[in-house]
Amino acid sequence: MIPGLSASSVEGAGAFAYPLIFLPFVSSAFVPTKTMPGPARWFAEHQPVTSIVNTIRNLFAQQPVGDDIWTALAWCVGILVVAYIFAMAAYRRKIA
Repeated sequence: MIPGLSASSVEGAGAFAYPLIFLPFVSSAFVPTKTMPGPARWFAEHQPVTSIVNTIRNLFAQQPVGDDIWTALAWCVGILVVAYIFAMAAYRRKIA
């Protein structure tokens, strides 16, 4: 909703997804974070996709999820709240 309200064209709204497409590649989705170089490892360990992927992977493998599930849920709720605030602000600007 935010990209649709903020962009001036369909192509511009689609371009908002490019940074989000990149996130799984710098996470534990494809390789363990322990094998990454320092800065990439730090970023991968502190972004939302890693905790979500680790939680889902452990749930499917019927392994204990530990604290990853709370981190994943916190990221999801945090992103939802921030997106809601920005979407409402963009909507109010658009209709004003």
